[in-house]
Amino acid sequence: MEERIRSVLVAFARLPIEVDKLGRDDDLYRAGMTSHASVNVMLGLEDAFDIEFPDEYLRKGTFESISTIMAVLGQLEVEVPAHG
Repeated sequence: MEERIRSVLVAFARLPIEVDKLGRDDDLYRAGMTSHASVNVMLGLEDAFDIEFPDEYLRKGTFESISTIMAVLGQLEVEVPAHG
């Protein structure tokens, strides 16, 4: 799951630093992600995990870090392959 999230961040977050250097709890907004980029990240995650974020998850805190994204995806019961 984390690997796919990082791939989405590489493609859509437009961060000025390498995603591989981010810790799970690093704040993505402090790392340089804009609110516009976070919308693109959300859409990328929806495609990557074949989900749709419910309205209650459409807030800044959902996409604040890799950890928060993983927690929300877990709550949405994303099915992840064993290697994911």
